[in-house]
Amino acid sequence: MGGGTDAAAATPVAASAPVIGVTTYLEQAQTGVWDVPASFLPKVYLDAVTDAGGIVVLLPPQPASPEIARRVLSTLDGLIVSGGADVDPARYGQAPHPRTGAPRRDRDAWEDALLTAAIEAELPFLGICRGAQMLNVALGGTLVQHLPDVVGSEAYQPGPAVFGEATVAVDAGSRLAATLGEASEALPVHLYHHQALDELAPGLTVTARTGDGVIEAVELDAVPFGIGVQWHPEENTADRRLFAGLVEAARDHRTKRIEA
Repeated sequence: MGGGTDAAAATPVAASAPVIGVTTYLEQAQTGVWDVPASFLPKVYLDAVTDAGGIVVLLPPQPASPEIARRVLSTLDGLIVSGGADVDPARYGQAPHPRTGAPRRDRDAWEDALLTAAIEAELPFLGICRGAQMLNVALGGTLVQHLPDVVGSEAYQPGPAVFGEATVAVDAGSRLAATLGEASEALPVHLYHHQALDELAPGLTVTARTGDGVIEAVELDAVPFGIGVQWHPEENTADRRLFAGLVEAARDHRTKRIEA
């Protein structure tokens, strides 16, 4: 009887929680006796969404088409395009730099289709690191393929699995500032990217930079909530404001869709 009461009490909360799809890697992975290609996503992404009151659904790379992307997103209230491997430079008309990683063309196509469908449906979305870069490329922008060539240091990716620490200036009046609750001249962030946004795609607005001018956040003006950041907010367990903002926007989107 006690278990039934607890379940009933939890139902209203669960019913109102928005469902957030998060894209994943597709990598060779070992578990037990198996060494196979597998969907993979660091748990910190899951924790960030659930800490903010959302429910997570994983979206591994798979054959993509506009119809498939629309069908998937029709079941979701929000989308996160996660970090990971370099975007194929052929997508923005460049030959690969010697330091550009091997392309993950299946993931590129999948995330491009999801972002295109999300924008079309005005589904709230957040791009993180590669996700911000994918957003720029999907809309017609380009990337700096190796940021140390521009800034002269490895500060944005100090070493394997070592996050850089920096501060970014967030523009007042931006959706990012509203989501964080304030503009900031010195927002501390975790960085891990050797590439960066270069030529900005039409429709995107830069809303945060580092002190040396590297773009660290953009937003898409044409949708209610469409933000891309090149830092890794999921690594900061003390600050869930970006995820809380996405979850709240996803809740609003869900409500409007139900009422329509």
